[in-house]
Amino acid sequence: MTDIPPCQPFSHDTSAISRADTLTPAERYQELFVAVQMQRVFPDSKTFVDCAPRRHPEAILEDYRARCGEPGFDLEAFVHEHFSLYEMPVKAFVANPDDSLAEHIDRLWPILTRHPQDHPEHSSLLPLPHDYVVPGGRFTELYYWDSYFTMLGLDESGHCDLLRAMADNFAYLIDTYGHVPNGNRTYYLGRSQPPVFALMTELFEETGVHRASDYLPQLHKEYAFWMEGADVLRPGEAHRRCVCLADGMVLNRYWDERATPREESYREDVETARSSCRPRHEVYRDLRAGAESGWDFSSRWLDDAHRLATIRTTSILPVDLNALLYKLERQIAELSAVKNQHACAEAFARRAEARLAAIDQYLWNSRAGAYFDYDWQRGRQRDNLTAATLAPLFVRMASAEQAAAVAATVQERLLAPGGLATTEIGGSGEQWDRPNGWAPLQWIGIRGLQHYGHDALALDIEERWLTIVSHLFERENKLVEKYVLRPCTEHAGGGEYPLQDGFGWTNGVTRKLMQEDPNHEANRCRAGHCRSVPS
Repeated sequence: MTDIPPCQPFSHDTSAISRADTLTPAERYQELFVAVQMQRVFPDSKTFVDCAPRRHPEAILEDYRARCGEPGFDLEAFVHEHFSLYEMPVKAFVANPDDSLAEHIDRLWPILTRHPQDHPEHSSLLPLPHDYVVPGGRFTELYYWDSYFTMLGLDESGHCDLLRAMADNFAYLIDTYGHVPNGNRTYYLGRSQPPVFALMTELFEETGVHRASDYLPQLHKEYAFWMEGADVLRPGEAHRRCVCLADGMVLNRYWDERATPREESYREDVETARSSCRPRHEVYRDLRAGAESGWDFSSRWLDDAHRLATIRTTSILPVDLNALLYKLERQIAELSAVKNQHACAEAFARRAEARLAAIDQYLWNSRAGAYFDYDWQRGRQRDNLTAATLAPLFVRMASAEQAAAVAATVQERLLAPGGLATTEIGGSGEQWDRPNGWAPLQWIGIRGLQHYGHDALALDIEERWLTIVSHLFERENKLVEKYVLRPCTEHAGGGEYPLQDGFGWTNGVTRKLMQEDPNHEANRCRAGHCRSVPS
């Protein structure tokens, strides 16, 4: 552990925060909500759930009920009369052609920073005590796993103040809600995202923000959230996020407390469920669980790679989720030892060892030289190779032999011209499939390979990714959410919404990688100075 001088206790004074109202838009506006979403008042379903009411919500609903049956009632006009589109104050930002890519990213951080006093009353936004960074575009709230990758860049840009603020925000969320929600919106409270808080605590210590051990209570609370019910499960049983396999081993899955359409994608989910032959509530739960995975959506969760209605997320035990929970168990064990809580340290070390054994038993495939997700309901491994196979290397739980096999498999099957491919499946129409590449997966892959000495492949992925990112920056003066991993002029597509600019985790990972590879052309590129990209 880094030797850090004692710091001030967490500033968890929430007196400046009004009592959180956790009613979701669907609960608050009831039949008005359904009408707005199903009649497509806004092209994007997320728009309405992020609106701020101009009057008290109960008065709006009462007014709607009184007027909706009148001849010629105009729903769209009613909505615009009673709601304002939720937009945080936008600061003017124009790309400077003289800025390097690093300078451009550094200038973006203030644009993507939000402040607690900007939280409108009675909106779906959950108040936070401190400043935070949002991804950008339609995503105007804090997101859980996005934030870890964003923090990498904040650290590189010297924004320790924001790192400390976000550290206390995540501790606040866990203390207040028992977990970190998908994002700080009421409609996200039923689910979390990949559990990266343990990774954050390491970063906080490395940067001098806080000792990692300061967060031990929150790490325990997050672990309890993910493991609720695990200790009483019998073989073949599942409860929430835990599954007990035939031999008594326990692994985790993604889940959501609700089995209704996602409010931010209400109409889309209703239409998806209609096209399925399964009970609608099962489809809704699997869509929500897919959103908790962060990979929303991917052929990884589908029976038919080309039909979202075949989604079965809750039937799948994912490689990366269980690798991150192994990391959480190891982190609690190590920090408990630091605190002289030796019985706890030993208990969590045993939990990590048990999880490692289960992962090797169910998720490792020695013939393919890779880790695969496991379909616990059908009792067999999935056969779709994804970038998640590198997560065990990222958390240092693979053996040297497993890591070497994964490196060879990735080089042969997942290496694309622009970096690490998400899956082998193309043409699915889902954004977490080929040809798209994502910054967090590049970071996980690069770091995982470096942990085991596969530096040449790690550097190759890094160089390819930076080339793709810098090329689009030169051409269009921006960074985006995801990239097509080949030299071309097209934008990444797929999924439920258009490509988003910003973009938090791309900025963070790119800024960090540029510092680690100072000779790459990305460090010399300029906005609007387009050059050719080698094929």
